[in-house]
Amino acid sequence: MNLLLLAIAPVFAILLYIYVQDKHEKEPRGLLISSFLLGAVVSILIVFVLYFFTGRFIPITDEFSVWQQFIQAFVVVALSEEFSKYVIVKYFAQPKKAFNEPYDGIIYAVMVSMGFACTENLMYVIDGGYQTALVRAFTAVPAHATFGVLMGYYMGKAKFSNNRLVLNLIGLLLATIFHGAYDFFLFINFIPGISIGAFISLIIGILLSRKAIKKHQDDSHFKSS
Repeated sequence: MNLLLLAIAPVFAILLYIYVQDKHEKEPRGLLISSFLLGAVVSILIVFVLYFFTGRFIPITDEFSVWQQFIQAFVVVALSEEFSKYVIVKYFAQPKKAFNEPYDGIIYAVMVSMGFACTENLMYVIDGGYQTALVRAFTAVPAHATFGVLMGYYMGKAKFSNNRLVLNLIGLLLATIFHGAYDFFLFINFIPGISIGAFISLIIGILLSRKAIKKHQDDSHFKSS
């Protein structure tokens, strides 16, 4: 039980932080919970389907090939996972009337991302134990949150723009790039010291996420003048 709590604690700590940052007009809790559950269940199913097809058409045969690990990180893993989250935000959350200010893109994208991260984290932690739980609490889980913020920033802008398609796709692309970079540096750990690149990309993602949150807070339609 303690191990399971340790696996989900960082997820809900991040969710609480993102929820509190929604300063001007809170989202319906039912819609937030639904987004989280869809991320936890549906996105995992989508990823398994995408992994199956990409694995068949893009076989990764050499774990020590930098190029193959690049494809593995950016296409097989990052694009598959971020696309699964993108689909839920775009077709479930974004059309809702409650999605009525730019920050809502961030909160719904993070809800979906944390649903995905929760399911993923439980699988890794049950297999790897307490050490895995502690490491992932400060790496993989916040990384998924930053991917969600970066995607959601542009999807929030898209809702109120005439360039909705372009901005939505920019959000997907940016999340995929940061996710791919994070994974790529971990996948090529056969190069001594290269893993530090994952932590650098995570730090950059966190800094950009903080700026994105502040920008959408300032751009809220509900902000009192």
